[in-house]
Amino acid sequence: MFSSLFSTAPPADPHAPNFHPVSSKFSPTELFGELKPKDTELLCTSSGFITETQVFYTTTPDGKSIWCQLIHSSVGLWYPTIQFTCKIYDPETQKSTWKSINVSNFTCPPTGLDRRSCKADEFSFTHKSKPDSDYPESYIIQANPAPDLQIFLEVTRPASASGWKIGSGDDGGYSKFGPDASNPEGYVIHRFWPLMKSSGHIVVNGKATPVEGQGMFVHAIQGMRPNLVAASWNFGNFQSPELGGVSAIQMEFTTIGAYGVKGAGSGGVAVNIGSLVVGGKLVAVTAETKYPGETSDENAPVKCRVTHLKPALDADTGYQKPCELLFEWAGPSLIVDKPGTYSASLNVDVGDIQQPKGLIEKVDVLAEIPKVLKLAVNYVAGTKPYIYMWINPAKLTITEPESDVPVEVNGHIYNEATFIS
Repeated sequence: MFSSLFSTAPPADPHAPNFHPVSSKFSPTELFGELKPKDTELLCTSSGFITETQVFYTTTPDGKSIWCQLIHSSVGLWYPTIQFTCKIYDPETQKSTWKSINVSNFTCPPTGLDRRSCKADEFSFTHKSKPDSDYPESYIIQANPAPDLQIFLEVTRPASASGWKIGSGDDGGYSKFGPDASNPEGYVIHRFWPLMKSSGHIVVNGKATPVEGQGMFVHAIQGMRPNLVAASWNFGNFQSPELGGVSAIQMEFTTIGAYGVKGAGSGGVAVNIGSLVVGGKLVAVTAETKYPGETSDENAPVKCRVTHLKPALDADTGYQKPCELLFEWAGPSLIVDKPGTYSASLNVDVGDIQQPKGLIEKVDVLAEIPKVLKLAVNYVAGTKPYIYMWINPAKLTITEPESDVPVEVNGHIYNEATFIS
């Protein structure tokens, strides 16, 4: 893989596809791929350009957002950099606690555990299995990233909300870059727990606060230099305790111009994957590919898309920031006694430039990441990545199979819009 990043040899056919999206690999009835234990094992590789993350997102009923993240970055010939990042945001007080540190004495796996667990001096993720129970998997998250912050959370996945990737088997989940999908230049993969229960506490500046909520977990790997993967990303994570637990998530990336279905210069392909949980059960897994210049099919049997509405130029970043976003899902039911299609939609108002709504932070990525990774990301002149982070109250509209009467669910959506180039 390392040598391929510097190769200048063109493919035999310069107009042959050099991007193979996971969202187009599988039929509508094959989108759900159940996670196996090895799918959430950490690679922690030390060769090539590979960035691996695990993120646990928790939302409380009153809209507090808590997330904890491991970032394992291998950048060419340098020794890997391992970071722990976390963010706690209270929309009522509008106070944000943000920590991002390089950890020491990182170990994976810890003694007596498998590669789903890891630890360092500053944090630990400890995976536990209870097969055939109502909650077959859990993690204990412990972190002391700074003297003024301690975190203890137990997150558990209900058996009724299976972990998933797009498509089954070893090839499930992978979007691949390069003309030869069997020997790719790089890849992207995401694996999810769409719903988890969270409980524990956080201590900020000596004040302890109990945490009870729900959320999601994602294990993601980018197997190539970050600035080559995508020009932009979108992420949506809606959670509600209503109806016994509702979750609607999406992850989308849009390729740079170099990677597309007609070779170099035909990029701008959007890959969007997601899922719906209703009543505590995973009811649909969705995926959609949008090619440059293509008009979305409003009657498509499978839908998974996010649309930026009312864009406005943000002078701080130089990007067209959306003032509203529309998230949409539709896919075949995974519930045996409810055949048909589940669909859902959500519109979130994030405000304009002068009066933002629910804006947690605008993150200047190059100011936060390690120096060696910064050099890799900024390899292409003009790359200036920014992440907008929001959390807002929201209403998800769900239509169940064979029903014309939509159900509205109140909750909160944490969402991100990332601009890279």
